[in-house]
Parts: sequence; structure tokens; C-alpha cells
Amino acid sequence: MVLLHVLFEHAVGYALLALKEVEEISLLQPQVEESVLNLGKFHNVVRLVAFCPFSSSQVALENANAVSEGVVHEDLRLLLETYLPSKKKKVLLGVGDPKIGAAIQEELGYNCQTGGVIAEILRGVRLHFHNLVKGLTDLSACKAQLGLGHSYSRAKVKFNVNRVDNMIIQSISLLDQLDKDINTFSMRVREWYGYHFPELVKIINDNATYCRLAQVIGNRRELNEEKLEKLEELTMDGAKAKAILDASRSSMGMDISAIDLINIESFSSRVVSLSEYRQSLHTYLRSKMSQVAPSLSALIGEAVGARLIAHAGSLTNLAKYPASTVQILGAEKALFRALKTRGNTPKYGLIFHSTFIGRAAAKNKGRISRYLANKCSIASRIDCFSEVPTSVFGEKLREQVEERLSFYETGEIPRKNLDVMKEAMVEAEEAAAEITRKLEKQEKKRLKKEKKRLAALALASSENSSSTPEECEEASEKPKKKKKKQKPQEVPQENGMEDPSTSFSKPKKKKSFSKEELMSSDPEETTGSPSLPKRKKSSPKEETVNDPEEAGNRSVSKKKRKFSKEEPVSSGPEEATSSKSSSKKKKKFRKEAQEDLGGGAYHSPR
Repeated sequence: MVLLHVLFEHAVGYALLALKEVEEISLLQPQVEESVLNLGKFHNVVRLVAFCPFSSSQVALENANAVSEGVVHEDLRLLLETYLPSKKKKVLLGVGDPKIGAAIQEELGYNCQTGGVIAEILRGVRLHFHNLVKGLTDLSACKAQLGLGHSYSRAKVKFNVNRVDNMIIQSISLLDQLDKDINTFSMRVREWYGYHFPELVKIINDNATYCRLAQVIGNRRELNEEKLEKLEELTMDGAKAKAILDASRSSMGMDISAIDLINIESFSSRVVSLSEYRQSLHTYLRSKMSQVAPSLSALIGEAVGARLIAHAGSLTNLAKYPASTVQILGAEKALFRALKTRGNTPKYGLIFHSTFIGRAAAKNKGRISRYLANKCSIASRIDCFSEVPTSVFGEKLREQVEERLSFYETGEIPRKNLDVMKEAMVEAEEAAAEITRKLEKQEKKRLKKEKKRLAALALASSENSSSTPEECEEASEKPKKKKKKQKPQEVPQENGMEDPSTSFSKPKKKKSFSKEELMSSDPEETTGSPSLPKRKKSSPKEETVNDPEEAGNRSVSKKKRKFSKEEPVSSGPEEATSSKSSSKKKKKFRKEAQEDLGGGAYHSPR
């Protein structure tokens, strides 16, 4: 008995399904078609054997590309080798695509079948797939299909932003509309300003120049020799400027009020700005055509090439058209009218605006239009499907049209198309190599700038990270210093001293001494320190009665001694001061204290 399995490719993974009652299924195809719509009946026919999900969207895209190209991916190979029976002769695998079926049969040796009942089974699997696989919902399956479809399309179609023909279509449409509007507004300015200065219309034919002159001249009675230079700048002709000046003196126009003149000038300024914008738009169109369709623009010009692309809908559509369609593109009404009335069909459409047809004789216009349409079709296909756009082919095709024109006029035989295309191929390769070199240089410059920018960012971030802990330490040290400075300043407020700067500047420095510094100081200071309180205790009452200033000094010295005793306990972060400076300051402080005590003993009334 042959076992029939079905392989189903989905956006979320591969599914391998087994079919029950193979012989009955193969005989009863109408019953299978009916059971596909019913989930309960379909479960009786199909059983899920294995499901291999894709790990990421990139893996799904790789598998989709492999299936479309008829290549067996490693994931598919692993699934089939793992879950299909080892006896390959007794296994029949149903697949939807004949390409992948042939590849599986060639590489793995399994017999594959397509069409017939397999197509109906796959239709049912596609309909009920989210019910066959546990944990898969209809919404998530639709999202996976949508995402894979977008990524697959992007991979197949190489999208280049610089070669978008939509901008050309919009630009040429706007250019045609601007031409109509500028023409209408200029006629309005001519009619309006012609009431005041009718002779100017006959002298100046250009619309934009007429509007600029209307702005400059204003009231014709105020026109004099001083404005002659400005008129020459605008008209680019001294004779015309002189004629305008003479006509203004003998004009037959009516007088005009100031408010009417202001309105005419404002409207003419709008027309001038529109004409300037039209010139900038034409420059933009030329640059876009040189990027998107350089060969077509070199052959028949930017404006005619852009009109052909806009009429076809896109450059790809124009490339798909035959030369006979390109020839009458834009003359559809005349064509169908001729077909309806059985008259002569038109010989040319939009390509009539090129210079070649105008230069040809009347009897050769149809022949040259047919030849030109042929070359336009070739140029559009080169522009559409070439990877590196270049105008070499367009220039060579233009030379061929010129030679054909001269052949019609003089009979000189033109070069063969094969020879011209060989020359064009050589030049195009050189031009493409040069363009690629330029692009590589630009890419290298861009990468260098990016590296420099990233290095600067990394350096700045490292500096910020290294400076932040130091700033935190400084910020934590500052309040400690402030607190220690405030302690000795509280003493003069308690004692009521008027000049604390002279008596308490030294104890501030004394506070920074540690225990080790006090132990390592001179032995004289250590022996003399216990004798000081004894002398002070000997005559406290007499000193206070005799001299109140000395009593204040003695109380200050007592406070100093208290601070010196408390220093080892409350030493702060200022312990890093040098031992020599501390010992000198201590000696100085000791001398002053002894002098204070000696002065008190001298003045005592014994």
C-alpha cells in the first residue's frame, strides 16, 4: 500500500500531512472537493504529521526564495528526511509546485505528484491551516503572510529612490499647467496695462519681460533717461530700450490712477515669480531625467521624453510598448477616428515635438517618425533595465537618427546598427566603470565621516563617564569643608568678641591635625601643654577683676585648648597637610598662648 503525504509551504513554516484511505481518495475526487469546506470531514481525511516553523522572517524569506527557484532548502530537507518513511518506494509526496517536486525527486528520491486530488487537498489545508496547527491563530497567520509577501516583493524588485519616475510625471504635468497659467496671466497683464501704455505690446513679445517692464516703468509719464539703463538690462537690447522711451513720450494711452497702478504692479510681480519658478522646475526636470532616463533624454530631449513617460504611466510601461505604439502615443483620438471613418491613420503623436520630424521634408516625415520611434523604444528599454544609467547609448542612437536624416536628403549611406552598438558597448563599459569608481569614493568618504562621528561620540561618552564620579566626590567633600569652617565661627558669637578674624584664624588650620601628627610633634610642646592649665587655674579671679580684655583673651585660649584636645577625634578629610607646616603653626600658637598667660600674671595685683 502506497502512503500519500502532502507538503504544504506556509509563511510560518513547513507542514507535512498524511492522508487516510489513499485508494478511496484517489477514486472519489468529487467527495473530497465537498469535504474540503467542512472541517470535521476534512479531519477524517487529513492528519498533521509534522510542522517545522521558521525561526525568523529572514529564514522565511530564504525558504520562500528557494521554493520559488525550485531549490531544496536545508530546513525542508531535514523535515522530509526526519518524518517521511525510510522506504522511499512506498511513499508518494504531493506538492503544489512542479519545480520543487522535481528537485525533491532528484535530490531525495521520493516520488512526487502534483495536480488532481493534491490540489484539492492543498486547498483544504490552506483553508483550515490555523485549525490544524496548535497555537496558531488566523490573525497571526495572515500577519505572517503579509510580512513575507512584502519582504519577498522587495527582494525581487530592486527599488532605487533616485530612479523613481513618479517625480518626472508630476513635474512635467505641473510644467504644462504653469505654461498655460503664465500665458493666461500675461495676456491679462498686457490687456490691463495696455490701457495706459498700448505701444509696449508691439515692442515686447516675451510675456515675462513684458511683466518686468510693467513693474519698472509704472506711470509712463515718469519714464526718463535715468531709467534707460535699467530698461536695457531687462530687454537686453539698447534699440528696444530707446524705442520704449520714445513711445512713452508720444503714447496714446489713457492716464492711470495710483491705486490702479499698484494693483497692476502687484499682479505682474506674481506673474514674474511664476515664470521664475517655471525655470527652476524645468532645471529640476532635466536633472531627474538625466538620473532616470539618460538615454531617452539624450535622444529626443528632456521635455518630450518626460511627456512620453507620463503618457505611458511609467518608464517600465514605456519600455514594454512596441515601437509602433510609441510612434502614435498621444494621438489616440486621431487613430480611433481614422479607424472608425476608415481614413488615414496618424503618422506621429508626442514625438512630433522633437526636432527631427520638423527638420525632415514632408514626404519623409512618416519614415523618420517610424525610425525615431524605433530608437526611442530601444532607449527606454536600456534606461529601464540597465543597472548603471548612462547616456552613451542615447548619444549613439541620436547620431544614427542624424545619419538617417542626411540619408533621406543626400543619399549618404549610414553606418550599420551592429557597428554603432559595438562602439556604444565599449564606451558604456568605460562610463559605467568611472561611475562605479565615483560611487565607491563617495561611499568611502561617507564611511570615514561615520567612523569619525562614532569615535567622537565614544570619546565624549567616556569623558562624561570618567568625570561624573570625580564631580560626585568633590560635591561630597565641599559640604564637609563648609561644616568644619562653621564650627570655629560659632565661638566668637558665644564669647561676644568683636574681631574674630585675628583670634580665630589659627584654630581653623589647627583643626586639620591628626592624632599621629600630635604624637610626632616636639617634646617641648608635649611637656609644656599640661603646665598651661595649672597657671591659668592659679589666679582666675584676679585676672578677671583687673582687666576684662585679658579675661576675654584667656577664655579664648581655653577654647583653643579645648579644640586642640578634640581635634584627634573629629579629624576631617584635610589630614593630607604637611607635618612641617603643622608643627610651625603649633609652635606659633603655643607662643601666643604663653604670652597671653604671662601678661595676665604680670598685671595681677600681688
